[in-house]
Amino acid sequence: MQDYMYFVEDMLNGQSGIVALIIYILSIIALWRVFSKAGEFGLWAFIPIINAYKLCKIADGNGLKCILYIIPIVNVIYYFLVNIRMAKAFGKSTLFGIFMIFIPIIPVYILAFGSAEYIGPRGERRY
Repeated sequence: MQDYMYFVEDMLNGQSGIVALIIYILSIIALWRVFSKAGEFGLWAFIPIINAYKLCKIADGNGLKCILYIIPIVNVIYYFLVNIRMAKAFGKSTLFGIFMIFIPIIPVYILAFGSAEYIGPRGERRY
């Protein structure tokens, strides 16, 4: 038990915090690129509630639907829909959207720094 406490104490010290901060910064940069590809202002990635609104707007076409994240069981279903629709909005498959649901960091990097092009909400071309 004593060894476990030292392990937890070491994990909560500086090194894990630095790693978490680096992952957070890289994720914000990736989300910034995703917003920019979709024609939104990239700095919205830094503000949590507004970035949820913008993600819903990019994926679904209507940002006000982000209110569905407040309703308990509906939020899980809507989270699945937003991720699948986000994949479609960038011309990716439904399987890529499912990948976004279970491992959210890697697909955002793929959308941000890959060759993915924003098509429009729900994958419908905008002209």
